[in-house]
Amino acid sequence: MELFSWYLVGATLMYAGIGIVVMIVAFMLLDLLTPGSLWEEIEQKQNSAVAVFAGSVAIALAIIVAAAIVG
Repeated sequence: MELFSWYLVGATLMYAGIGIVVMIVAFMLLDLLTPGSLWEEIEQKQNSAVAVFAGSVAIALAIIVAAAIVG
């Protein structure tokens, strides 16, 4: 077996792209389901509780996507 395979590079890039798209869609869905604007709360009002909430959701989704990729 070869150490470097273009097939594995392509598969890695594909899964990374899918993971990024899933994260963007999930953040948009989270923004729709919560009252107010998450970006406005985090950026303009400096609400650290909302930032921690959004970050924890992002980490949880990253773990789920990674588990789905690994199988």
